[in-house]
Amino acid sequence: MLLPYDADDRHAVSQLDSYRHAARRLRITLVKQPVRTLEEARTVLDGVRKGEVDGILSPRFLSLNIPGFIIETGRRRGIPTMLHNAFLLEQGGLASYAANYYEISRQASRLVDKIIKGEKPADIPVEQATRFELVINRKTARSPGLTIPPSILLRADRLID
Repeated sequence: MLLPYDADDRHAVSQLDSYRHAARRLRITLVKQPVRTLEEARTVLDGVRKGEVDGILSPRFLSLNIPGFIIETGRRRGIPTMLHNAFLLEQGGLASYAANYYEISRQASRLVDKIIKGEKPADIPVEQATRFELVINRKTARSPGLTIPPSILLRADRLID
């Protein structure tokens, strides 16, 4: 699984250990590919050929248009893509497993309401996302060379056509 990331983005770099540990637990070979410029990101992803990697994983950070290049490469080459939010699937990505942004927004609104009503932010407990969803773009999945097993489609929380 190819993981291109912005080597100059400290947040992206700080996540590499998490990706590496998850890949090891899942017995997936993770190929980390640092890039530093928009041109380098485009060149690296344009150079990926089907058969060289089993898929491309998008980092959670949007720098250097990496997710956009991943979507383009996945579509052109028939390489599965895993992105960090469902919005990118509507742009042509294949799959995402991430926190539900609608639920996160509701959670944030509730916390803002507490602050508006006078509660000190320091007194409000930290909350994390509790609802994650698997979303699959079936139109992208019908691309030549891609097949999503029915068992995975049945597990999806949402399917995009």
